[in-house]
Amino acid sequence: MSETGLTVPRLLRGAVRRLLGALAVLLGAATVAFAALQSIPGDPVTVMLGPGTAATPEVKAQIRAQYGLDEPIALQYLHYLGRLLTGDLGESYQLQQPVADLIGDQLGPTVRLALAALALAVVLALVAALTTAGRRPALRAASSLAELLAVSSPSYWTGILLLTVFSFQLRVFPVAGDQGLPALVLPAVTLALPLAGVLAQVLREGLEAALGRPFTLTARSRGLGSAAVLLRHAVRHAAASVVTLTGWLTGSLLGGAVLVETVFGRPGIGALSLQSTTNKDMPLVIGLVLLSALVFVVINTFVDLLYLAIDPRLRSR
Repeated sequence: MSETGLTVPRLLRGAVRRLLGALAVLLGAATVAFAALQSIPGDPVTVMLGPGTAATPEVKAQIRAQYGLDEPIALQYLHYLGRLLTGDLGESYQLQQPVADLIGDQLGPTVRLALAALALAVVLALVAALTTAGRRPALRAASSLAELLAVSSPSYWTGILLLTVFSFQLRVFPVAGDQGLPALVLPAVTLALPLAGVLAQVLREGLEAALGRPFTLTARSRGLGSAAVLLRHAVRHAAASVVTLTGWLTGSLLGGAVLVETVFGRPGIGALSLQSTTNKDMPLVIGLVLLSALVFVVINTFVDLLYLAIDPRLRSR
């Protein structure tokens, strides 16, 4: 009973700390985005009216008053935070639609692309690391070179190369769009290759370090083969650093999606982010920034839970 009584308050305190930390991250993200957009030159009203529109100063003043753009910056900031607390992300200046609806409409294609790229990256990294860790130096060097090329190649260059070979020449996959699984293959590969290169390098180093530890010698003395030692013991030991890196890289997929979705002409958050930033569409930009911050918070929480599953020693802390 005493153990349960100690565990429940500890879990509650941890949940409260994590909730407060998440709120602080979201507030900081909204504040930084608001300040950055205020520093960008240009008039949001002019952007809303479009180039070449001859609007009178009275009309522009009316639009500024409608969106609260005639108020002091500090008051605009406070009003926006107040709307955020009620779940209101505002209305897009340029598209004249609720920000939540715009993000919801474009979120599906980006989520499918990010999940496909992450799954492919993890599979490629596991195959590369497991087949080269502790093996012949020539095989390890060849794998490391391929991983270095994957990491150092810009995503747009990789995407254009894949399009040239598999879409224009071989005509295996479609050039653009989001129609079915074939249209997802090349964008997912483009986004996955640099992630797989980083994950494979980190996992291989962890595996080789684990293979030199005393517990692997003990496992071999019990009659386990090299493959069993690698899969049952070394992978578990090396997984912690990979989980940390995977969590960070998953959040960065949103940034990579901007280029990949542009190259392959796909709908999604990337194209929406580029459009909103170019048009200085402040409510939409801040909504996208908050979405990115929320993704990082959720991923970090999931990573912490994976730590508990990987390392039982953390459960008693």
